[in-house]
Amino acid sequence: MKKSFRVYVAVSLLIIFSSLLWAGEFKLDVQEHTLKNGLQLLMVEKHTAPVVSCVIRFKVGSVDEEPGITGTSHLLEHMLFKGTKNIGTWNYEAEVSLMKEIDKTAAEMEKEEKRLQNPLAGGDEPKLKQLREKLRELQQKQKKFILKDELWETYMRNGGSGLNASTSEDGTQYFVSLPSNRLEMWAYIESDRMREPVLREFYSERDVVFEERRLRTDTQPLGKLWEQFAATAFTAHPYGWPVVGWASDISTVKREQVQEYFRRHYSPNNCVIAIVGDINPKEVVRLVEKYFGDIPPQPTPEAVFTSEPEQQGERRIEVQFDANPQMLIGYHTPQAGHPDTYVLDVISSILSRGRTSRYYKNLVEAKKIALNVNASSYQSRYPDLFTIQATPLAPHTTQELEEEIYTELEKLKTEPVSQWELEKTRNQLEADFTRSLNSNTGLAFQLTNYDAVTGSWKFMLTLKEERKKVTPEEIMRVAQKYFNKANRTVATLVKTKTESKPTSFVPEKKLSD
Repeated sequence: MKKSFRVYVAVSLLIIFSSLLWAGEFKLDVQEHTLKNGLQLLMVEKHTAPVVSCVIRFKVGSVDEEPGITGTSHLLEHMLFKGTKNIGTWNYEAEVSLMKEIDKTAAEMEKEEKRLQNPLAGGDEPKLKQLREKLRELQQKQKKFILKDELWETYMRNGGSGLNASTSEDGTQYFVSLPSNRLEMWAYIESDRMREPVLREFYSERDVVFEERRLRTDTQPLGKLWEQFAATAFTAHPYGWPVVGWASDISTVKREQVQEYFRRHYSPNNCVIAIVGDINPKEVVRLVEKYFGDIPPQPTPEAVFTSEPEQQGERRIEVQFDANPQMLIGYHTPQAGHPDTYVLDVISSILSRGRTSRYYKNLVEAKKIALNVNASSYQSRYPDLFTIQATPLAPHTTQELEEEIYTELEKLKTEPVSQWELEKTRNQLEADFTRSLNSNTGLAFQLTNYDAVTGSWKFMLTLKEERKKVTPEEIMRVAQKYFNKANRTVATLVKTKTESKPTSFVPEKKLSD
C-alpha cells in the first residue's frame, strides 16, 4: 500500500513538473541548405562545448533490397569503413589487379560449390579445394597493400569519438563526434568514401557478416523468433526479411553486385546530413560545398512498390529453441504520417511505458504472470506492425500470458482512458522527446531520421503536437480498428526438450562483437 502511494505521488509530481516544463512553445532553430547535386544539409548551432556531431543518413535500408542480395545495406555498413583510393592503402594501382583476380576466383569457387550441391551436376571437390587455397593466397597478397583501420585511426588521433554506423529496414547512418576545429577533416574523409569507396577485403568481410548473423540471429532465441515472426507477418513486403540478410544471400553476394547497389543508392541526392554543435553555419555550407559538391547525383531510386496484402485471418507460428518461452504479437498498422499512428504511439506508452503502465502494473506486478511485456509502435516509411513482446514468469505459460495481454487490449476498446492516465502518458512522451534532443548526436539522429522517412525533419514537431491531441475516444476507435484477431500474427518460442549427455570440458572461445 505504501509503495503504491509513493508511485502515485511520484507520477503526480512528474505531471505537474512536466506541465510547467513544456508550457512554453518549443523552438528548434534548424538551418537548411541543399546542394546542386541534391544533398540535403541540416545544421543546428549549440555552443555549449567546442565539439560537433555529424550524422550522414542514406535513404536506403533492407527494405530497398531484393531476393538474392538481402543484407547488402548492412554489408555495406561494414565495407564503407575499409577505405578509398586515398585511405586504407599505400598502392591502390597494385591492389586493383589483385581485387579483379580475387573476384574471378571467388566466382569460380561459388560455381563449383553450386555444382557440388547438385548430385547430377558432377562437381569437383579437389578443384574446389584448389580454388579456396588460391583465394586465400590472393587475399594474403592483398594485405601487403592495406593500411589496416586507417580511417578509424585517423578519427581517433584527431579526437573523434562514437565513430560507428547502423542499418535498419528504412535507412543507414554513419556518425561521429569530434572537435569542431576538425570538421574539415570529417568533410574530406566522408566525401571521399561517398564518392568512391573501395570494397577491399570483400570476401573475408562477407564471412565476418555471416558469422555476425550466426551469433546474433541463428544462435539467439529472440533473434530467431523476431526473424520468423516478421517473415510470417509479411508475406509480400520486404519488411519480412531480416536486416542482416538471409544466410544464403550473404554467402553468395558478389562484390560487383554490392558495388552496383552502392552506386544506385548511396548518392548525394539520396542522402541527408545533420551537423549539430559548435559551428558557424556559413562555414559549414562552404566546407560541404567544397568537398561534397562535385559528387555526381544518380537517378532517384524507385520506391518499393510491393504492398502487403490485407491480412484475412490470424497467423500463428511456433519456433523451437532450447530456451525459455517468449512470444511476439503483431498487428498491421499504417506508415508514418497517418493520423492513427499518433494514437498508436500513445497506446504503446499507456500499455508498457514504465512501472505505472498497464502491462507492468497488472501482468508483472499484480498478477505476477509475466517477467516483461513491451508494446511498440513505429513511424516507418511503409505500413508496419504494432508489436508486443512478452516473456511469461514460470510456471505460467505463454497461453496464459497471451490471454491476459488481449484482456488489456479489449479494455482499450470499451473503456475510455482517464484524463489522469492520458496526461501522464503525454508527459512521458514529451519527456522522451526532449531527452532525445539533449545531446548533439541525439538531435542529429532525430533530424536525419524524420527527414529521410517522411521527407521533412519538421515531422518530428508535428509528431510531438499530434500526440498531445489524442483523445480517449480516438484511443477506443483505433484499438477497435487494429487490435483484431484477423489482423494478428503470433509467434511463440517453444523450448525444445534435449537429452542431457555427459560431455568433456571444452574452454569457451572468446568472440569479438
